[in-house]
Amino acid sequence: MSSQRLLAFGLRFYVVVFFAYLFLPLLVMGAATFNDSRFPTVTPWDGTTLRWFGELAADGGMWQALTNSLIVAVGVLVVAVPIGIATALFLNTVSSRAKPFLYALILSPLLTPGVIIGISTLIFWRQFGVSGGIFLTVLGQATFIAAYVMLMVTARLQRFDRTMERAALDLGASQWQMFRRILLPYLKPAIYSAAVIAFLQSFENYNTTLFVVGYDTTLTVYIASKVRTGLTPAVNALGLILILFTVVLAVAYEVKRRREAAGAVKGV
Repeated sequence: MSSQRLLAFGLRFYVVVFFAYLFLPLLVMGAATFNDSRFPTVTPWDGTTLRWFGELAADGGMWQALTNSLIVAVGVLVVAVPIGIATALFLNTVSSRAKPFLYALILSPLLTPGVIIGISTLIFWRQFGVSGGIFLTVLGQATFIAAYVMLMVTARLQRFDRTMERAALDLGASQWQMFRRILLPYLKPAIYSAAVIAFLQSFENYNTTLFVVGYDTTLTVYIASKVRTGLTPAVNALGLILILFTVVLAVAYEVKRRREAAGAVKGV
């Protein structure tokens, strides 16, 4: 019993330390938003203020950078999600010895440093007269983010019962009807999850974006430039708003999920 209690205590202690490591920096960042110091810090505490939210509202460059990041993230979704789904479906039909090679080839962008992807994307598209900007940023990010989508959809496909597909085709359904009515509904949870991951990967990307964004500026590049020239707690204010927005969305999703689960139980 003593060894079991010691193990249970060790697991609880590890969980506490893990979550403290995870969330304490966010709490410190949020607290620095209300410090009157012109530097993003909590020590020394120069007084409580809300002026950094006003500074954030007046920072047109930061809002433009945030808008560019959102545009790029949506563009990456439009490009990377269909490519990732199509690649997963293609690999699911390949049964030859070439499948491991194709799988490794598609995953290779994930193993390539973002700096290399950014530079190679810029050099390649310049041959066709395409300079850096939002369009090139979308293409550069999509080259490796599509692999994340492919992995998540492939994991879902591996649990798909292929007899349902064959039964639909035997009953006269076309390939498109089978995909739209059977396979696509089954893949929806993985597609939604992959889309969220792709959006977040694009939104926080820096290494690839830095070389292909050109004269446009995304939020990560803007903040990095501010670190060199002088960072103010206005960045903390934006971070705090994004955290609260994320928490609200997560709570709303969880409430919706529990209500649907309760409704399904009552229906049974």
